[in-house]
Amino acid sequence: MRRLHVDLRAGLALVGTLLALLSIAFVVPIVTALLYGGEDLWVFVVSMVATAGFGLLLRRLDPNPTPGAREAFFVVAFTWLFASIFGALPYILAGTGAIAHPINALFESMSGFTTTGATVMETISVEEHSHAIMLWRQLTQWLGGMGIIVLAVAILSQLAVGGAQLMEAETPGPGVSKLTPHIAETARVLWLAYIGFTLLYIALLYGLHLTGYAPEMDAYNAIAHGFTTLPTGGFSPEADSMAAFSPAVQWLVIPFMFIAGVNFVLWWHMLAGDHTALINDTEFRFYLGVVTGMTLLLTAVLAVTASDVGPDPGLESSLRHAAFQIVSLTNSTGYASVDFDAWSGPAQALLLFVMFLGGSTGSTGGGIKMLRWLVILKSLRREVFTSIHPEAVRPVRMNGKVLNEEAIRGIYAFTLLYVAIFLVGIVLLAVDTARVGYDIGTIDLVSASIATLGNIGPGFGVVGPMAGYGDFPETSKLLMILYMWIGRLELFPVLVLLTRAYWRS
Repeated sequence: MRRLHVDLRAGLALVGTLLALLSIAFVVPIVTALLYGGEDLWVFVVSMVATAGFGLLLRRLDPNPTPGAREAFFVVAFTWLFASIFGALPYILAGTGAIAHPINALFESMSGFTTTGATVMETISVEEHSHAIMLWRQLTQWLGGMGIIVLAVAILSQLAVGGAQLMEAETPGPGVSKLTPHIAETARVLWLAYIGFTLLYIALLYGLHLTGYAPEMDAYNAIAHGFTTLPTGGFSPEADSMAAFSPAVQWLVIPFMFIAGVNFVLWWHMLAGDHTALINDTEFRFYLGVVTGMTLLLTAVLAVTASDVGPDPGLESSLRHAAFQIVSLTNSTGYASVDFDAWSGPAQALLLFVMFLGGSTGSTGGGIKMLRWLVILKSLRREVFTSIHPEAVRPVRMNGKVLNEEAIRGIYAFTLLYVAIFLVGIVLLAVDTARVGYDIGTIDLVSASIATLGNIGPGFGVVGPMAGYGDFPETSKLLMILYMWIGRLELFPVLVLLTRAYWRS
């Protein structure tokens, strides 16, 4: 019998350590429950004890785990899975609405931690669910945005060894470079930038409320949206998402959604005094150009097709809603400033197209990522050039550095695999919904597949910005839970566990 080459005891012990750390997060909804009269307090106390207890039990398997490359994949994949499972406990224990069902609860929890923002809730309201339950939804997105593993590496000295491999497995894109000689310090730097932007954003939102520009944006809403904008999450405590707030709020949200889609390493360099870090970065210029170009194009489409942009149509309204939806769907935030499902076909086609783009590498955004598309475009341009000049040597460069051919092949392989999984998702959802007689259109299936795999959240039709995923059969929800999971970890940390080569030498 061939020997197993994955140290499961070390892997499970690390997963347990991370779960024990995650249990501390339940303090936030516990405090919230106390502030609002103790409603659902016991739910979070029980969830906290269960998560910490299970985590500490696993931790006893190996007091000094040292993860290698194989264990890193195991730890990252199962930490996100277990976090979602234990994160679902409050929804089940509270027993209110559709999310009390175990599969719905897991869907909502996975959607939160992966910052997808797809919901199965029938009623999104603090009148239906307690303030603590609603804030827990938003907090899971904030924790998942910068990454559970990155947070653990920043806090736990136990991960000083092996932390780099864990972070690399959690954020497989090439965007998270080492800012400092020590990986733990790098993780702390990223989280400090993330926390700083979150606090600034909450203060500005609440400032609009205090100055009368946003009557509905009270302290609770400001904190809730702070927890879901910077992680490109999209869980709003309002059923109408950002359409429930004033134009002033929507204009403020746009730049912060854009900020969340930029490589946080660049933000740190900017804050450290390198004021040219952004403009010198090729991927940032591409991201800025795509968002600006698509916004202007969508504004023109809205004007030509006379799509409904709200109660006050005009250039300002068209530009605001176009910019809002383009930024939100490009980098996978998933907020909506208007019901774009009612827009014309050309406008919807443009929004569907940007869902495939994604944020920058090293950002909290999902999707295929800007860097990969840029490399593909550069390499295609090279192929056209060399077909005319076969003797020419024309390397692909990023930020002035030549990319090796292996990296380019890897980007093509990832993109092809991503598209293949997306297409398989459409077919499986079509078969499953037809099996139970659930009538759903093709555009709905397409958007459901890309919205869950790309961690975007809303799509079109039955999964539109003012609708949800609650009517899908349970088997479809399980498939979409899998899609959110592998999409957040960029496919390989989960898919590699399904290969025989991973488990055997």
